[in-house]
Amino acid sequence: MDLPVISSTFLLTLLLGVGLFFFIRASVKDRTEEMTFRVVNSEEATLKQVQDYFEQRAYRLAKVDPENNRVTYEGFVRPSWFLASFLTLLAAIGLLCLSLVWWTVLPKGGVWFLCVLLLSPLAGWFYWKNAARPERVAVAIASAPSDRDTESESAASELEIVLIGHRDELATFRQTLHWPLK
Repeated sequence: MDLPVISSTFLLTLLLGVGLFFFIRASVKDRTEEMTFRVVNSEEATLKQVQDYFEQRAYRLAKVDPENNRVTYEGFVRPSWFLASFLTLLAAIGLLCLSLVWWTVLPKGGVWFLCVLLLSPLAGWFYWKNAARPERVAVAIASAPSDRDTESESAASELEIVLIGHRDELATFRQTLHWPLK
């Protein structure tokens, strides 16, 4: 092969390897977000709904802050077998491509470059080790500022619920309870 073709292929393979490295690293990144909902309901009924939801999702009550009207739930996130296997497969494919390019650039090295494939299970191990962690969701409930004239206080008022937690958990919460976002 021509030297410019080999060197450019090697460079592109290295760049793809760097992208794969950051993809594997991002699989365990913390994705904490905040969502704010507006609900017309009593505070007790709303708290009961939130508590029932998180208990069904295997969260437990971790902390209650009555001064700020905030409750924190804690659960454990288990790693996914599928994602660990998928990341191992991606790493194997990436390392195979890299070893084939090395083999092309340095043909006298023999098939020893294929030994690099033995590193691919490290991607699954990295994910498995770092994905298993405790997850926290903080829930704060406050009365929402009303646009209407001050009327008699009723049992059901407009509440503003702020949830801070993992974005996937918040998305599931929103789909389950169908509360409108602020």
